[in-house]
Amino acid sequence: MLLATVNLWNPTGVAMGILGILATAFLLGMVHGITPDEHTWPITFSYAVGSYSWKGGMQAGLLFSLAFTIQRSIMSELAYFALTDFAQHALFNFWVYIIIGIVMAVSGFYVLKRGKILHMFHIHKMGKDSGGANTQNMPRYMPLVHGFIAGFGTGAFALITYTALSPHMGSPWLAFLPGTCFGLGTMAMQVVAGGLFGQWMAKRNLPPEARATLARLMSGRTLSWAGSAFVIVGIGGLLWPRLWSLSINTHIHIHNLHSLGVGFFLAFVVLITVASAAFIKSIRDVSRMPPKPDVPGGPANHTGASSST
Repeated sequence: MLLATVNLWNPTGVAMGILGILATAFLLGMVHGITPDEHTWPITFSYAVGSYSWKGGMQAGLLFSLAFTIQRSIMSELAYFALTDFAQHALFNFWVYIIIGIVMAVSGFYVLKRGKILHMFHIHKMGKDSGGANTQNMPRYMPLVHGFIAGFGTGAFALITYTALSPHMGSPWLAFLPGTCFGLGTMAMQVVAGGLFGQWMAKRNLPPEARATLARLMSGRTLSWAGSAFVIVGIGGLLWPRLWSLSINTHIHIHNLHSLGVGFFLAFVVLITVASAAFIKSIRDVSRMPPKPDVPGGPANHTGASSST
């Protein structure tokens, strides 16, 4: 009976009941989390590949979507009091793109610089910084920062939550729940996606040191390059507002797939292009890494292995 009241394409909170509204919000969040979206996929992927593990990737997806959920809950509460009109302006998204892009780019450069990746071909520069034990090269809270900022992005899902669901909760004490349920639905999909991205990196057939370096290079480059693309598109949209209206109508009644515009371009085209280029370049760099210094005159047993031949 509950599912009979759920309409994911054109929902309305009128006569749906609280449970129907919350179920709709959660399912919309799941759709949001699994379809190409410029506020989720590029960011989750960028952080998850740096974890090179199923668990680390899931953690990246969890942290990102946790902050995203908190932000959507706050905005859902504000929507109940009709304080989100500013977010419905098309140009608002371009400002969000610029902020997201700057954070992504700064995070990427942080990874590359802190790991001294630019000097990785000098073995003494790798040392303890690039050993298998030290593979986390950015603060663990960065996905949280990104998730909160990304939550301010607007689109069909946000507008449905803020205008069709939250205002019909009947009480300001409950108005945050549609945003919370939407965020939790997104979280369910992003945790799985992050785990898959991390596991994909873990299956690269490389020794631990090279795999850690590859993960760091690819994560840093994906963040910095994709972030730069976000900034460029954001500035372009502010200078040429018509950019937001450019889209291809697929007639698929699924939000994020019905109209392929700027968001799809950033989430899918840019992500695939940037990630592929980052992976190819990083693989080439890692393949040129010198071997561990136990053969060319260095100590043969520095890893604890026997020195006998």
